[in-house]
Amino acid sequence: MRMLKMLGAAVIGIAASLAVAAPANASGYKMSQSEAASSLRSVGITWSSSGGCTNRYNSTCTSFEQINSGTVNGVKTLKTASGCAVNITGGTETGHASGTYSHWNGYKVDTGKTSCLNGYITRSFTRIANRGDGYPQWRSAAGNIYCDEGNHWDILYY
Repeated sequence: MRMLKMLGAAVIGIAASLAVAAPANASGYKMSQSEAASSLRSVGITWSSSGGCTNRYNSTCTSFEQINSGTVNGVKTLKTASGCAVNITGGTETGHASGTYSHWNGYKVDTGKTSCLNGYITRSFTRIANRGDGYPQWRSAAGNIYCDEGNHWDILYY
């Protein structure tokens, strides 16, 4: 009987350590266009597109369809922490570079540049090596990457 109790305790201990070691899914869940737009609007984040549309399959639109909830929460945190106006100019629409951590897969947004946002990012985050294409990058304490692509910020939320 004592051996069974010890074995049971060992199994519980292993299960508990596995549960603690399992990483959280920081990227969250996939959001609809309306759900993401409502959430962003709730903190005063705006968006715009050259096409004035939200169609995911049109590169001139700014779409939030299938964006990760973690990405939306990241942009909301940027807005509230910085106190800056944030205007999203690129979301999950086609036309961006491909890859696992891409716009299409819901991990990235583009935002317009303002002196407020530029200053906040460059003062608050750690400058890291330039991206492969030469653009400068900063990493937040949470590990998100802010890349200055010249006329906008390309932001990756893991």
